Amino acid sequence: MDAELWMQAALHQARLAEEKGEVPVGAVLVHQGEIIASGFNETILSCDPSAHAEIIAIRKAAAFCKNHRLIDTTLVVTLEPCAMCAGAMIQARVGKVIFGASDPRAGAAGSVFQVLQNGAQNHRVEIVSGILATTCRDMLQDFFKAKRSR
Repeated sequence: MDAELWMQAALHQARLAEEKGEVPVGAVLVHQGEIIASGFNETILSCDPSAHAEIIAIRKAAAFCKNHRLIDTTLVVTLEPCAMCAGAMIQARVGKVIFGASDPRAGAAGSVFQVLQNGAQNHRVEIVSGILATTCRDMLQDFFKAKRSR
């Protein structure tokens, strides 16, 4: 399944975030089976609270496609999207999100909120969860354990 291969690419992005002292979340955006954009958390580096991995990947993909609509794309991310990122996916008309670890504190794909499949929205995003979930979760947990021990 391509989902695991794409999640490996998202995990690579998460490792880049961690190397820079950011929370290790990574994302790739796929169109017609090809990765067209990638991103990792950059909130600290850019002093921008909106610089989540998903937002970075969406911005890059929109620039690459020269279109604010990302029809028939799949966003693959290591952590369940938050409400902000879910809203951006709806605005961009992303077709599907594939995520690894659930986020029991801020997840907007069913864990805390259900933004992506909300019937009140003018667009719904298909959700696939749990791809390489243990690897994604362990990376985040190890990061925060190390941070607390410092």
